[in-house]
Amino acid sequence: MNAVILFSGGLDSTTTLAIAIHLGYECYVMSLNYGQRHSVEVDAAKRIVDTLPVREHKIMDLDLSQIGGSALTDTTIAVPESPTQGIPVTYVPARNTIFLSLALGWAETLNAKDIFIGVNAVDYSGYPDCRPEYIHAYEELACLATKTGIEGTPFKIHTPLINLSKADIIRKGVELDVDYSLTVSCYQADGNGYACGKCESCRFRKEGFLAADIPDPTRYFQSETFD
Repeated sequence: MNAVILFSGGLDSTTTLAIAIHLGYECYVMSLNYGQRHSVEVDAAKRIVDTLPVREHKIMDLDLSQIGGSALTDTTIAVPESPTQGIPVTYVPARNTIFLSLALGWAETLNAKDIFIGVNAVDYSGYPDCRPEYIHAYEELACLATKTGIEGTPFKIHTPLINLSKADIIRKGVELDVDYSLTVSCYQADGNGYACGKCESCRFRKEGFLAADIPDPTRYFQSETFD
């Protein structure tokens, strides 16, 4: 079975890829260089894929900084370092819709009906495109918008992490021998991949390791980042 896996090189997507491999899929991995603040997550994705049995790793360039509207694609918008109300400025407009559409196109050319994405609706930032109802709606769209779907082969969007806590995600990854020291989750990591320890992604990650009672292998560029 062929499957396309959206892969950022972060904790969640690496766990998702490990799950897809464990389930026996032939994994075609897609990473996006989308004009984000740093390229170290793409570098991490390359290193991780080199350690795993994947069929192909495709890195696509897509400059969403031309649209802006997010702290992740517009360097004039600061990444929050404390909790905020509502949907945070790290939300990238329509990102998962764009990414899933690219994955869908590749899946159709590969005769693959399965797409994996590491979205989570438990320990997450409230992004609208991480919710179960969004994923269900996208599955319906995929069947309506493609030759494959119209001819009767439905696509399945797999979200194996969507109802898991960050701690449970980490425990699952450890069971599957995921090396989390290779992953980069920080929204504003430096050029060497060291994490800030202050952004929301870092906080969720740190709290996940603490709750899972598993040593945190993250490389922080400050000696003490949490109170």
